[in-house]
Amino acid sequence: MSVADKVQSRHCDRLAIVYVRQSTLQQVERHQESTRLQYGLVERALQFGWSRERVVVIDDDLGRSGAAAAMNPGFQRLVAEVGLGRVGLVLGVEMSRLARSCRDWHQLLEICAVFDTLLADTDGVYDPGFYNDRLLLGLKGTMSEAELHLLKGRMLAGRRAKAERGELLFNLPRGYVRTPAGAIASDPDEQVQATIRLVFDVFERRRTINGVLRYLVDHQVHLPHRVRSGAARGELEWHRPNRYTLSEMLRNPIYAGAYTYGRRAIDPRRQVPGRPGTGRVATGAPAVLIKDRVPAYISWDSFERNQAQVAANRSQHEGIARGGPALLAGLLVCGRCGQRMVTQYPNRGRFLRYSCSRLAVNYGAAACQSLSGHALDALVAGLMLEALQPAALEVTLQLLEDLELERAALHRQWQQRLERARYEVERARRQYDAVEPENRLVARTLEQRWEAALSAELRLTADYDHFLADQPRSLTPDEQVAIRRLAEDIPALWTAPTTTAADRQAIARLMLERVVITVAGTSEKVAVVCHWAGGVQTHHSLRRPVARVSQLSTHAALRQRIAELHAAGTRPRAIAAALNAEGWKPAKRRETFTAAMVRDLLHQQGVPVAAQSSWTARLTHREPAELTIGEVAARLAMPANTVHRWVQRGVVTARKVKVMSQSLWLIHADDAELARLRGRRNQSPVNQNGS
Repeated sequence: MSVADKVQSRHCDRLAIVYVRQSTLQQVERHQESTRLQYGLVERALQFGWSRERVVVIDDDLGRSGAAAAMNPGFQRLVAEVGLGRVGLVLGVEMSRLARSCRDWHQLLEICAVFDTLLADTDGVYDPGFYNDRLLLGLKGTMSEAELHLLKGRMLAGRRAKAERGELLFNLPRGYVRTPAGAIASDPDEQVQATIRLVFDVFERRRTINGVLRYLVDHQVHLPHRVRSGAARGELEWHRPNRYTLSEMLRNPIYAGAYTYGRRAIDPRRQVPGRPGTGRVATGAPAVLIKDRVPAYISWDSFERNQAQVAANRSQHEGIARGGPALLAGLLVCGRCGQRMVTQYPNRGRFLRYSCSRLAVNYGAAACQSLSGHALDALVAGLMLEALQPAALEVTLQLLEDLELERAALHRQWQQRLERARYEVERARRQYDAVEPENRLVARTLEQRWEAALSAELRLTADYDHFLADQPRSLTPDEQVAIRRLAEDIPALWTAPTTTAADRQAIARLMLERVVITVAGTSEKVAVVCHWAGGVQTHHSLRRPVARVSQLSTHAALRQRIAELHAAGTRPRAIAAALNAEGWKPAKRRETFTAAMVRDLLHQQGVPVAAQSSWTARLTHREPAELTIGEVAARLAMPANTVHRWVQRGVVTARKVKVMSQSLWLIHADDAELARLRGRRNQSPVNQNGS
């Protein structure tokens, strides 16, 4: 079918759109002949019979890739005009200029077929409504997309080959520059090198990115940056440290002397339309890794340790502890189910408790085991101090050396900053002296720069004086003596106010791999297994506080011993003293028995014991049949609170008296009244409450 048969008057009554596109701005600048050829399609539309006022040029996509319509507003406008039925002809030099994606191309074909719109290129005119033309257009679109794939594949293969030789250029991180010959070298500025090394040294000590950031901020250390573009390209600037920059430095293998390529890949799901650099994710191992290719600031072993530490810090169990006073947070393992135990701070942080609740939370199972954390922390802390005691002298020497090195590094940083400030002042003075005195327009500007440089030097000198006042160049003899004294007395250093919970947790994580605990049933007995760094295991036992005496493993023997002492006529106070002397331990956190505790245990065995106190003994004006609330409770073997409720509700006859500034209820309780109350006690719990 000829062109005349395809182009009808109904087509000429609508618009003819000339779509112009170049993939990159570089092509627009250098390949101008292609651009002129596309604009020349206007004349081709006139030859087909369109009037000039009905020919529209869409060139919104100059400098944009045709890989996706989402990034091409011109293509979207073209599709919208066709969908509104306003277009009779779409012209392009070739199909690849319209779309490089089969999805976008076939969408355009479908819309053109529905609204009777023709397509034309340098080879001819096509009607998407005809099967043969549709088949040919689909083939051209497929070839266009395949061409883009082949071009990209050849380009990436060339980049990969160049990267495998270590010759592919890329933007260098801070601390590195490129020589005129194209080689990678360390930054020639000594302060830049010292600052980069300081970052890695601080991370070795503090082990977290946040710790490095706080250190740099506290000591006013800025990070170097070489300007990459503009009039100041290559100039050295100093910027405030931030978390993202420090993270990139610690993860970049170039600081270990390695040349890498392909450390990140683009995830299409995360890529923002119109922003090609977005959506990058780490790939794990780089595609190309060449060790010992560039000057290194740290060793490769140090780099791998840093990566392992950064990865571990993302876990609340393996990395640095996440605050809180618990010594063993993240180190405890349940001896029953093998799960990690969680740390709890009930009652607004007043208490500490370790609990195994993973199965209960995740699967709805029963709670496994739990115990109070203070006793366990005290046991493990004592074991750690005992293990550290032989190394006290070595710790002292290492501490003194570390402090001296740290202070030397900080003073070196200050000296380099002062040297740079003095250089800026001298440079401004030379520029001012070099200008002609008559050229006041330039002289005034240079004078202002000189004054600004002098002011900056004065401020920096004042800050350095304050720093010297706080931290002298070296440790004083008194400081050295104090450090030796503390290091030799490790327990005192452990409990010193200056030793934070984070410091103790860091020491525990260095010395211990994990601590496995197993509670014997619901009793007070706990088996503790410490897995020390290096593979050594030690076994220990712990007595935990329990809520009730009945939970004690010695409960049966304790009740028998109390009954024996009571049968021998011993009073509760004497029984408590005998139990304490024999080494019996009560429940909860108490260390000794009291007379009240003994009376409660006797009541549980059904043995009534009247409470004798100093103020009840002073009751001289009471009737023979009157008893106190405690005495009635002892006679009836029931809680004193229930008797008190009977008094409040009028179940019993009672009167209130004053004894030694204390209010005391006296209840009329003869034998008949006690029998009535005993019968009431044996009734339902509702009646026992006096209702």
